[in-house]
Amino acid sequence: MTAHESTLEQEITADVLIQRAQDMIPFLEERAAQAQAERKVPEETVAKMQEAGLFRVLQPKRWGGYEMDPQVFFEIQMALAEGCMSTAWIYGVIAVHNWQIALFDLKAQEDVWKDDTSVLIASSYMPVGKVEPVEGGFKFSGRWAFSSGCDHCDWVFLGGVVPPTADNPNPDFRTFLVPKSDYKVMDTWHTFGLQGTGSNDIVVEDAFVPEYRTHRSVDGFQGTNPGIDAKTVPLYQIPFGQLFPRAVSGSTIGATQGAINAYLKVASKRVGTNDGSKTAEDPQAQMAVARAQSLVDQLKMKLFANFDQLMSDARKGQATDMNTRIQYRYESAAVPEACLNEVLELQKMCGGRAIFTDSPLQRFVLDILAGRAHVANNPYKFGRNYGGVQLGMESNDIFL
Repeated sequence: MTAHESTLEQEITADVLIQRAQDMIPFLEERAAQAQAERKVPEETVAKMQEAGLFRVLQPKRWGGYEMDPQVFFEIQMALAEGCMSTAWIYGVIAVHNWQIALFDLKAQEDVWKDDTSVLIASSYMPVGKVEPVEGGFKFSGRWAFSSGCDHCDWVFLGGVVPPTADNPNPDFRTFLVPKSDYKVMDTWHTFGLQGTGSNDIVVEDAFVPEYRTHRSVDGFQGTNPGIDAKTVPLYQIPFGQLFPRAVSGSTIGATQGAINAYLKVASKRVGTNDGSKTAEDPQAQMAVARAQSLVDQLKMKLFANFDQLMSDARKGQATDMNTRIQYRYESAAVPEACLNEVLELQKMCGGRAIFTDSPLQRFVLDILAGRAHVANNPYKFGRNYGGVQLGMESNDIFL
């Protein structure tokens, strides 16, 4: 019996999975430097997450998954981020693909999981693929950047645009599902933060992708996905544009908690070498901790409230209204910058020792800063759209 099969035989609840993630925090703290140095999360760490069943949270039950609410997924991601944001980042990105594959034709799901339901999928949704329609599907080529955790995966989701036709003159944005045998991973990931995500480039040269192994963005937007479970299970009726962006912003909340924890370990005992002052008695230090902890709590409550609403709508079989989706999209994008501002205040209050590279606080600061650079985490773009709609303008965002 494999470790994965053993995990599946146990009674799995949300509390069990969340506790397993929380129990991994010391393990992840110990291996954060290794992930940073090797520029990818260690295989041992991914194996541990697999054994704990963490990747199965959003996976369809027909493929050995748990089909739990997104709130469970985010609780796990935020817990992992307290130990290592790179680990939490690839967990968020990869595990959410186990949700997206349910939107695909069942034949695509069978291609991925018929022999091994623990197989993982990477991604890069940049619509840069060269797409040529051929009989039964498409000839597909291109180079994509930022494929987080791709070294641990056997398939990849890649973005491309099917050329307009007389019948469909509008751009047809799609996700193309490609097996490892049809792509190469290019070692390009040399960054100041999130080094452990191993977000390397993916190269595809003239691969054939069957029609059924593509997913149209418009289907994800309108809820007209071809997947069987996507029509019957509320979890898979949440708009794609609501779930995926949170997968790349949620880890910054947990990382902020990790930064607070790291700061408290040092600052609660720190005495200034020049004047003997205690950091714990510094009013500015006290306020920095208060603001950071309050922000974490507020962001968590808002995250869960949003998905309470999204899941409630899905269970009722109704679409979440567009204004709410626009608002939620902005609120997701605003998370990393808000977190960055507070951890920078903690960094300022930590004294000269915090500038050394072995400072755990510094790693959190740089990881959150790197996470803020993701296109989905630009609060200004999505904030302008949200504000503009409130002022009577048309939405310019199709990824909702």
